[in-house]
Amino acid sequence: MKYDRLQLGLALILIVLGISLRLLPHPANFAPIAAIAIYGGVVLPRRLALWVPVGAMVLSDMVIGFYDIMPVTWACYALIAFVASRLLQRPKIVQGTLLTCSASLLFFVVTNFAVWLRSGMYAHSWAGLADCYAMALPFFRNTLMSDLLYTGLLFGVTGLVTRTVRSRTMAMGVAA
Repeated sequence: MKYDRLQLGLALILIVLGISLRLLPHPANFAPIAAIAIYGGVVLPRRLALWVPVGAMVLSDMVIGFYDIMPVTWACYALIAFVASRLLQRPKIVQGTLLTCSASLLFFVVTNFAVWLRSGMYAHSWAGLADCYAMALPFFRNTLMSDLLYTGLLFGVTGLVTRTVRSRTMAMGVAA
């Protein structure tokens, strides 16, 4: 599949943004990767959108360090991008907010299930699974807050730039 320069440039900017914000000091699980997956799923061709959050994760994990459930984490972000590409053809605030909250919840449920299953930190019982989810709640709060913040920023900045360019284009057309 062939992509134009604008699409590739945007994908590269999103990957660099994701890497940078994961590598800079931040609260645990307060990162823009799900927001990048949602945003990329809406504005980029689907195949490229799937690779943007995964690329940001792979490259930043090479610096941060690899961990047991990486494939699960990466797959969650690719799934989020895929769902966004299918459900947010014309994004609206309510739909975007619901998708963002759902993405945070999906990530929480799936990755913590993988931690329970693979880490050995919790008993492999219903009580151990419940304990795993209970211990992860502070991380979920940060995930949800960062997903809402970064998704809002990405779409908000895009909307602001689009409106500014349109108004200037119209002003120039009227003046000409």
